[in-house]
Amino acid sequence: MSTDEQIPEPQEVVVDDLDAFKRVFRRHAAGVAAVTALGPGGEPVGFTATSLASLAAIPPLATFNMAQVASAWPAMTVGNHVAIHTLGPRTRHLAEKLAADNAVRFEGDHWKPGLYGVPILDGVTSWMLGRIIEVHPVFNSAVIVVQIETGALGPEDEALLYHERSYRSPGAVV
Repeated sequence: MSTDEQIPEPQEVVVDDLDAFKRVFRRHAAGVAAVTALGPGGEPVGFTATSLASLAAIPPLATFNMAQVASAWPAMTVGNHVAIHTLGPRTRHLAEKLAADNAVRFEGDHWKPGLYGVPILDGVTSWMLGRIIEVHPVFNSAVIVVQIETGALGPEDEALLYHERSYRSPGAVV
């Protein structure tokens, strides 16, 4: 930026740190993923995540974040296996189901047991199965590091995004 250019004035100044944080992340579109695992008693658990990220290609590592108060938290132990699913608009119902009451997330025929018994969701654009290798608690949340062992591609679909508290599809290529 040259010294002649003016920095645009913000349209709204937010002084509260939590309010600023929430408003900024509402405007940051994120891909929607679903994470599934088996809980300590062998029951299927899962949740939606917008924090999925690639950490490394060699070895293949992925990360996601979650709250330690989440119903699936007890399954997030080193050595446990998880499946990470990417979703599209056609599988939005899976995002909604896994964001609903944990007692009903696995009612129905929208999943099947995969390798190690880990739930694999039907119709997703892709899934990866991996082993949790690190769990990093941060305040009341955690960063989970997963080493990917296998995966598969599903039917092609647009990406499913979460933006401004709504599920959306990408717009025009810019």
